[in-house]
Amino acid sequence: MARLQDRRPGFSRRAQYGIFTGYVIAVAGLVAGAALLVVSLVNPGAFASLRGMAGEIARPAGEASAESRATGQSLFSAVGAYFQAGQQNAALRREVAAARANALTLQALQNENRRLKALLGIVDPEVHPVTAARLIGSTAASTRRYAVLSAGSAQGVRPGQPVRSAAGLIGRVIETGPGTARVLLVTDPENVVPVRRARDGLPAFVEGKSDGRIAIRLINMGVNPLKAGDVFVTSGSGGLYPPGIPVAVVTEVLHDGGIGHLASDPADADFVMVLPVFQPAAVAALGASQQAAGPAPDASADGGGN
Repeated sequence: MARLQDRRPGFSRRAQYGIFTGYVIAVAGLVAGAALLVVSLVNPGAFASLRGMAGEIARPAGEASAESRATGQSLFSAVGAYFQAGQQNAALRREVAAARANALTLQALQNENRRLKALLGIVDPEVHPVTAARLIGSTAASTRRYAVLSAGSAQGVRPGQPVRSAAGLIGRVIETGPGTARVLLVTDPENVVPVRRARDGLPAFVEGKSDGRIAIRLINMGVNPLKAGDVFVTSGSGGLYPPGIPVAVVTEVLHDGGIGHLASDPADADFVMVLPVFQPAAVAALGASQQAAGPAPDASADGGGN
């Protein structure tokens, strides 16, 4: 018998139930996703335990990826050095000659600084790293900039502790798990770090631009004294970051500050150090004052100005 012309493919009740169920599942997924998004915006710390669990599960894969990345970088560096050995040798000789002269000047300044501190009775506190760990993951293509450490609360890592590499500041810990920790990078727009220019102590602060660069904002407005190549280090203001850690190098001068790049690129950093909070009492006092003033718009950025 020939098929009727007005019979639709969806005439089957089973097919109709399947289409209806698919719509219900899709709508439920959209509603659940919207609810999770609202919760994450209102209370960013609500899913900290889930993120910590995911970090612990992904830790072996992250460590293997970090190891392979470090091996690949070493291999390419060795090949490039082989073909550029002559030029690098000449450049290194010039750098060594300049470094010797700078070392003598630096030694004289250190001796003078030590003598003046002894006269004034100033004693610099000795900072011992909490632990050393490896960066095993990061958000490379996101407006927010985070990294994952291969060390957590079992190694003494706590939220708020600064993280640095041999070249400079990386960020600060915001969440910890038993064996992993989440780090808010300096390039994140919610992370604000007080700094000073290394050569004369000019005060400023840096904030991330979400594209791997950072903005350098001057505290004292007026004639912009910045120059390309200026190095900024942590000032110690706020009590979170110890003073003297390299943070940024100016690459572009603007009318109200400048644009720069990090002294230590997290993508090139393999092992890093977790440092204790510089002045815990000052950080605790600032946190208490912020809680009295009202909740911060983003809990993950609490203390970002320290």
